[in-house]
Parts: sequence; structure tokens; C-alpha cells
Amino acid sequence: MDSDQQQQIIQIFQNQKKFFKSRQTQPVSFRIKQLENFKKVFTEHTDALCEALFTDLGKNRKEAEYAEIKLVVDELDYCLAHLESWAEPVQMPAITHSSGKEMLSKVTFQPYGVTYIVGPFNYPVQLTFSPLVGALMAGNTAIIKPSENTPNVADVIEKIVKEAFSPEHASVIQGAVEENTLLLSLDFDYIFFTGSPNVGKIVMKAAAEKLIPLTLELGGKSPTIVHKDADLDKTVERITRGKWMNCGQTCVAPDYIYVHESIKDELIQKFKAYLDTMYPDTSLGKIGKIVSQQQVQKLAGYLNAAEDKVVYGGNYDIGTRNFEATMMDNVTWDDAVMQQEIFGPILPFLTYTDIDVVLEEINSRPKPLALYVFSEDIDFANDVLDRTTSGDAEINSTLIHVGVHFLPFGGVGTSGMGKYHGKYSFETFSHSRSVLELK
Repeated sequence: MDSDQQQQIIQIFQNQKKFFKSRQTQPVSFRIKQLENFKKVFTEHTDALCEALFTDLGKNRKEAEYAEIKLVVDELDYCLAHLESWAEPVQMPAITHSSGKEMLSKVTFQPYGVTYIVGPFNYPVQLTFSPLVGALMAGNTAIIKPSENTPNVADVIEKIVKEAFSPEHASVIQGAVEENTLLLSLDFDYIFFTGSPNVGKIVMKAAAEKLIPLTLELGGKSPTIVHKDADLDKTVERITRGKWMNCGQTCVAPDYIYVHESIKDELIQKFKAYLDTMYPDTSLGKIGKIVSQQQVQKLAGYLNAAEDKVVYGGNYDIGTRNFEATMMDNVTWDDAVMQQEIFGPILPFLTYTDIDVVLEEINSRPKPLALYVFSEDIDFANDVLDRTTSGDAEINSTLIHVGVHFLPFGGVGTSGMGKYHGKYSFETFSHSRSVLELK
């Protein structure tokens, strides 16, 4: 990045600071008009987005439309329908001051200012534009850096933003580490980062030096517990949807399964039969692509370290970045595949007889982004949730909570901080200001 490029980035930032200070983003009517125009431009680029998602990640049209585009449109519609009411001041109870005078109070919602949104590669459309909707509906401006690992999608994202917004309102900066480092040196008013915990630490350190508030959407090894009374057919279908969508590259994908020893063999056989039905020839090339050849090699290393534990799949192609839906049995916490978040289509199985031991193992490790429990006994499932901590959780399902706009989504501990979606996005990107009036 040369000095001219650096100056261009700084100028975009300064222009946004100036635009925000003009208060043009303050009226809710302005925000609604901007988001309505964004929706129009966004949907007009559906074909281009789907083509780019296929090129970068091998996502088929159906998955791209559902998991990337529809979720953004649905959230836009939900937010547009409620924004006026969310933006209204919240009146608090009137009380009497010690002087006998009445005190009135309320909570108002102010935009922070210029926000910095860093998008990830795994769902580069949804996880870049969903925070953008939150930032703009709260009255902020935004500088967006899409992932350099999905360059074709990043180009379409830039085209959409250029068509939908003036650059002083929302702009895209392309680039990688060098550009991100420069951007993190600027005095943003809020930072929203989605990505790995390692990069999240860099972002948080930069924000801490300037005391910039931020949201971190990270990840972790999200556990799935399958109890002995679970409906196995339902369990297999719902875990399959959550695990192998996007070739396993989902921050809330089931990372591993703890299954009761008495049903483990039956569960694995049902998985094999279901996958054979889903992919009668092979799943290689049909569940998407791994983002890079380096990541394919990393995933292959897990299999090479324990070849005898691969019980299904295991094929991959470094050149095409395809990786087959894969299962590993008799896995322990000493195996390489259990040392960090997999972020790929490998599903390890561990067994248990005592749920207390399982919960102790889970609780002794970093807090995951999601936790899933499959059981027909709701008391058992709720007991598991009561005795564990995770960003979010589901009972007898996976992944669905991410697309429910009235639920807050986010991590805890090393899996992230801060919540968003729907009203929670509005609140995340707004400063809640207490106002008191003494009569």
C-alpha cells in the first residue's frame, strides 16, 4: 500500500467524520430511506453475489440465496418495520426529588459516529451486511473491510455499497493486514469485528489503546450432546444441516459430538446412511469449498494424525479446495482435531455414560459460541444448559437461532462479546443516554 492509498483511506475516514457531524444521519426518516434504497440495490445484485459465492466458496445457488441473501433481506424488512419505535425515547418512572420537586427521566439512543465493520470469509455477504444494517439504522456512518479471502464477493460488496450510498455515509476499503492495521490506527467511534479469536485479540488491543467500544463475533468449539433418549433420525438430519453447510465453515457449526455410549454405533450408522442418501456418489465438491489450500492442508493434518479413526469420508482435493463430509470415531481430547475449532467438514465423536463428566470437560475449556443438546427429556436438556455457558444454545436443533431476528446473537468469553440482530443491533450501535429533568 503506497502513500496515495493511505491518504485515500484517511480522507474517506475524515469525510465520514465530517458527514456525521453535519447531523444528516440523525433523522429516522433519512435512515429508513437509505436502508430501503440499500435493499433495492442489494437484491438487484443477487445473481452477481451468487456467482461470486460459488467461485470463492463453492456455495450452490440455493444455499447462497438462503444463508446469505435472504437472511439479510429478512433482517432489513424486520428492522425497517420496527425502527421508528426502537428509536423513540423510553420514558422512565417519574419520582420525587428530596426537595419535593418532580423528576422526569428518559433514555434516548444516540449514534456513536463513524463505525468500522470487518467482515469474515465464511458468510461474507450476511456477516458483512447484517452489521452494516445495524450501524446505519442507528444513525452511524460505516467503513467496511470485506474479507480478502473471498475476493470475488468482496468486489460485488464494493459495487453494492457504491451504488447504494454516498462514500461519506458508507464506503468499502479492500485489502488485508496492511489496510486493516491502518484502519485500526484511526479514531473510530465503534468497531464491529467478525473473525477468529487470534485476530480478535489484535482488534481489541487496538481498540483498547483508544478506548473505542467494540463488538467481537468470534468462534470456538461448539459442543453437541446427544443423549440416549434422543430421536436419532431427527438428530441426524438436524446436525447434518448445521455441520456440513458451507463445508463446515460456520462459526456456530457443531464442532464435535458427545454421544451416549449406548447409542453411539447406531447414531454413526444413521449418519452414514443419511449422508449416502444426501450425496449418493460422493460429497466431495457438493458441500462447498474450503476457503484456501492452506486450510485444506490443515484439515487434512487432523485426519493424517489419526487415520484409523476416520469412519466416513476423508477424501479431499487441495487443488480444487474440495473436502468430503467426514466423521471420526473414538476421538479423545488428546487428538489433534480437538485442540482448536475445526472450521471444516470433519465431525469427531466422543462418548459418555456420565453427563457430569461431559459437563466438567466442556466447562474446563473456553466458552463456546453455541451449545446443542438433543434429548426428548426437556428437563435433562435444560439441566445441561443451566450447568454450562455458551454464547447461545439450542435444544433438538442447530444453527436456526442465527437467523431469528428477534433473538440476540453473540458470544461469551473467548467466543466473543456483544450481541446483535434486529433490535439488539440497534442497541449495539447506539449509545443509551440517560436524561433527567428536575421540575
